[in-house]
Amino acid sequence: MKSDTEKKELRVYSREYEEFFEKNRIKVNKYLNIVLWFFILAGPAIALGLKAGVFFDIDYITCVNISIVVLIMAMGHLILLKFYPGSVITCLFSLTALDILIFYITYVEINVELTWFLVPLLSLLFCNLYIFFYAVTLNYITMLIAVQAVSAHYASLRSDFDSSESYFADAMCAYTIETIIMVAAGIIICRLIVDYFKELFRQYEVIKDQEKEMKEKMDILSSMAEIYDHVNLIDFKNDTETPLRDAELEKQGIDPGTRTHSIVNSELSNIVMPDLVEDFKNFTNIQTVRTRLMRRKVISADFVDVVSGWFRAQFITVDKGADGIPEKIIYTTRNVDEEKRREEHLIRLSMTDEMTRLYNRRSYDEDLAFYKSGKIGDDFVLFSIDINGLKAVNDSKGHNAGDELIKGAADCLVLSLMPYGKIYRTGGDEFMGILHTDDPEKVRQAVLEKVSKWHGAYIEDLHLSVGYASHKEDPKAGIDELEKLADERMYSEKEKYYRENGIERR
Repeated sequence: MKSDTEKKELRVYSREYEEFFEKNRIKVNKYLNIVLWFFILAGPAIALGLKAGVFFDIDYITCVNISIVVLIMAMGHLILLKFYPGSVITCLFSLTALDILIFYITYVEINVELTWFLVPLLSLLFCNLYIFFYAVTLNYITMLIAVQAVSAHYASLRSDFDSSESYFADAMCAYTIETIIMVAAGIIICRLIVDYFKELFRQYEVIKDQEKEMKEKMDILSSMAEIYDHVNLIDFKNDTETPLRDAELEKQGIDPGTRTHSIVNSELSNIVMPDLVEDFKNFTNIQTVRTRLMRRKVISADFVDVVSGWFRAQFITVDKGADGIPEKIIYTTRNVDEEKRREEHLIRLSMTDEMTRLYNRRSYDEDLAFYKSGKIGDDFVLFSIDINGLKAVNDSKGHNAGDELIKGAADCLVLSLMPYGKIYRTGGDEFMGILHTDDPEKVRQAVLEKVSKWHGAYIEDLHLSVGYASHKEDPKAGIDELEKLADERMYSEKEKYYRENGIERR
């Protein structure tokens, strides 16, 4: 079954095909109308022949009648042509008018050798078998009647016929054979003409589709060119480079055997950040790019230039040879500085705690994994910090007061620990610090001192329990063991706080 798109395309094709033949009918009708008007002169022409002694068996009134009949038919056809120019009725009227003209000239015994088969022959111009069959049928009927009407006259002029019936039989036998031959030939000619136009029309549709497809591709290419700063087509088959953003598409020759970079990359390498120049040259090397694209459609890399920031260089395979090696490649560059900034912002958001703007648990786990994969120094210290009494504050004074404690704790930790490393909020009231210091106790005391001076709008005091474990004190302990030890010391401090303040933990 045909898809909806195929059905729609078929309807469009059929409509355009019919419109083509309708225009053809209009054009042929216009020419036939001119012929009818021209035949008005048949009356005066025959009258001149009569005066000159060419015709003997007619009178001038017959000449006038011929012109009047043709005039009436030409006017009728003109009216139909005006209101129904492409109608089949208009076509049939013109053919009928011509048959009537030939019939009348034959009937009045004017010795003008105007062939009966002119009308069916002209009907082939409409490229329609039904119109042709109508013309043949009407032609044969009028010919039959006309020959019957003049048989007695022509039989009397011929010694080889003894009666009008014998002349009629002889003439119609010849006309019938000729008609059969004409019908067979007409059918073949009409079908050949129609098939020719159909094929011509199909080719036209193919060309139109190709032009449409090419235009769409060019539009896409133009749109792509607007997106990118540089769009160059590198043709290794013809060793050319074409800047597609250039309106004139001027090709420039390249020698991939001796040349290592395209024209645009030779210019860009001058503005790439110095520490990235070598990587940029390796990526944009046109002597190796085809090998790198062998099993890939696209390769890209990001670099920084000193003028506009981050940009993305990209090679895209357009066409491959039989061996799979790219023969045509599009090279593009596009500024992605804003995209990089958004990316960095999203990374920061994904790695930070929304309330405190400290690093979050995810960031903490990634940083610990980094330290686990390598050697840690003697100054490596893990801090574990917890807010005392947060649940009681939430229950008694509400979550606004609890949030104030969390933010207050974060502020104190930033002011006292930030110079030594990174601070993380790993839970509701839990914080961790990965620091580098030779005196962790001094840092711990700095935290407690900063906390002792804190006062909030909802809560007067803030109390933290702080524990730490250093690689210097426990050189054989791994990261996980140091983390566990820091937690144990923090919880020991928490128990001490609750005990000394007579607070029962829940």
